[in-house]
Amino acid sequence: MSDTRTAQSLIERADAPMSPKNRRAMAAIMLAVALATLDTAIANTALPAIATDLHAAPAASVWIINAYQLAMVATLLPLAALGDIIGHRRIYISGLAIFTVASLACALAPTLTALAGARVLQGFGASAIMSVNTALIRFLYPSHRLGRGLGMNALIVGVSFALGPTIASIILSAGTWPWLFAINVPLGAIALAFALPALPHTERGKHAFDPLAALLNLVTFSALIFALGEAAQRAPAKEVIAAALTALVFGALLIRREAGHPSPMLPVDLFKRPVFALSSITAMCAFAAQGLAFVSLPFYFETVLMRSQVETGFLMTPWSVVVAAAAPIAGRLSDRYPPGLLGAVGLAILAAGMASLAMLPAHPGVVDIVIRMSICGAGFGFFQSPNLKAIMSSAPPERSGGASGTIAVSRLLGQATGAALVALCFGIAGAHGPTLALGLGGLFAAAASVASGLRLFAPSHRAIKH
Repeated sequence: MSDTRTAQSLIERADAPMSPKNRRAMAAIMLAVALATLDTAIANTALPAIATDLHAAPAASVWIINAYQLAMVATLLPLAALGDIIGHRRIYISGLAIFTVASLACALAPTLTALAGARVLQGFGASAIMSVNTALIRFLYPSHRLGRGLGMNALIVGVSFALGPTIASIILSAGTWPWLFAINVPLGAIALAFALPALPHTERGKHAFDPLAALLNLVTFSALIFALGEAAQRAPAKEVIAAALTALVFGALLIRREAGHPSPMLPVDLFKRPVFALSSITAMCAFAAQGLAFVSLPFYFETVLMRSQVETGFLMTPWSVVVAAAAPIAGRLSDRYPPGLLGAVGLAILAAGMASLAMLPAHPGVVDIVIRMSICGAGFGFFQSPNLKAIMSSAPPERSGGASGTIAVSRLLGQATGAALVALCFGIAGAHGPTLALGLGGLFAAAASVASGLRLFAPSHRAIKH
């Protein structure tokens, strides 16, 4: 049998129990996804230490975060589209190699400029990993067990993002900030060793890659993230408006450029499918709620409750622990029950948990905090796996790359929106900023629950003409 197999034959072969080769492929995917997700969150905790060591101003040091996020958001969809053309395996392995080399460059960076440049390269590698990870998982599991694979992916993403502050605190308590990046090098090499012989070869598209569309996409999403950040910092209105207009104009040009394309880079045609569109909205609102929580809570624990950095890391841990327990269960349930129902229930629980955190007493005990964080983790873990399955199942197999890229973009835009709104809440409410941010997170979770529930009444994609 040829190495290059059709999408349908891959799914049919996956109907048997997972082979050792597929297990190694899944291990490679999960390890790389964990590394890429951790580096989204881990640098936040180390920012003050990095700025001090590199003699950088706090405002300038923010580019350590921005460079990574901008590189990821701006290149996710082009890389997902390229994966549909040249193969998801090639994109994934190339991204993992780039991420590993860039991590070494980050660890050795002597100046802020060098570190920011290395973070751009690292973000590009992480983007390649995240743009096709769910597309690859789709070809490792049969359709009736896909929820389990996506549940594992959701578990790794959720736990890695949640554990970022804790892991950073532990590493910084034992060593210096370069170790945050250096640890990626051996782990990346291990993931490559598993990936090279095990990742599946997938069918390649017949259409060509459009570099102009990729450029329009890059400008659109870079301007959008910049506008969000500037608005949150209450920058001059003309700067925010200029960035927002740039995003709108270039986004419109991108849509016009790709009108009629069989596989557009910005998959607007997939958004005509109600389940796909509602699932993307659900993801953005849910991750905005998570972003509001995970950026505001460390400030609340350290500046209001006067907890240490390490204590703060451990107080954040119950969320991730319960996500780890709930995500696989939700993944299995999504193979039997409608994702819209499971997501609506989970996100309603998350909304209740966020509201309970916003209403914490003035001097809460550890048990009070742990219970509320656990409620949030249960709700978030219960939503993510079914939502991933809904997005991937509502797109045709040959569009797996575009669907996978949309998942990652929805997550990153949601997290960026949440982080930007935290800054806005601090600017408006001062010391009460964390409480306002948590209440706002509850509203986002409630909106996500409604969007998820609406999928129960949406027509199946099979009824929609292509």
